[in-house]
Amino acid sequence: MAFFRYGQKNIYYEEIGEGLPVVLLHGDTASSKMFEPIIPLYADSFKVILMDFLGNGRSDRIEAFPSDLWYSQAQQVIALLEYLDCGKVNLIGTSGGAWVAVNTALERPDLVYKVIADSFDGRTLPNDFSENLLKERTAAKTDDFSRQFYEWCQGEDWETVVDLNTKALAECADSKLPLFHKPLETLAAPILFVGSTEDTMCRKDLAEEYQQMEQLVSKGKTFLFPTGSHPAILTNAEKFADIVKDFFDSYVPKAFP
Repeated sequence: MAFFRYGQKNIYYEEIGEGLPVVLLHGDTASSKMFEPIIPLYADSFKVILMDFLGNGRSDRIEAFPSDLWYSQAQQVIALLEYLDCGKVNLIGTSGGAWVAVNTALERPDLVYKVIADSFDGRTLPNDFSENLLKERTAAKTDDFSRQFYEWCQGEDWETVVDLNTKALAECADSKLPLFHKPLETLAAPILFVGSTEDTMCRKDLAEEYQQMEQLVSKGKTFLFPTGSHPAILTNAEKFADIVKDFFDSYVPKAFP
């Protein structure tokens, strides 16, 4: 297992395969383990880079998650890329990781070729986000499948991780913190917004939100699967991987590390 130091903490990361680097960014209450079933779809074409954000998976624990969690995690991604010194990379962020990917590209365009933002609410959180989040997390902790997923991703302390994440996201929503720390209009990297019309964990007007974001950025595209739950990268795994390769292959750098 590989780690790098971030502040006074250790962050877990892993590199698999060879080729142009692609960083997969996990969602809230998950870890890089969520990508294990789909790694074979990518490792033959890319160097896949995984990481566990602080407080998750195999990374060191923290006492609390900051309310601007997705920006804080973007800083962790930037630190990893600087540590690896691998040049520009493509980013795929799913669910909460989508905000992380966009924030990373906004903060450090010199480190990012393209971004895929999968299964997320976009520029704002719904007014009832905190209420619905609490209901969803409370129900999930009593559901056998969800509990198994949490424990698989986080380990024995999964409930503490889930509770800390719930608290941070509720604070973010209630305080109406900006989800992007720079205007989305300044995004230089080409971006593909992906989701599923059947995803009940995303906003009901997801198609409209994606289309509006697409219009705001200079190089944006949208793809919505007609079927599949949350997140699309897993529930439409093979088709999603095909879309990834098409999107990334449409611009291949002349050289990469």
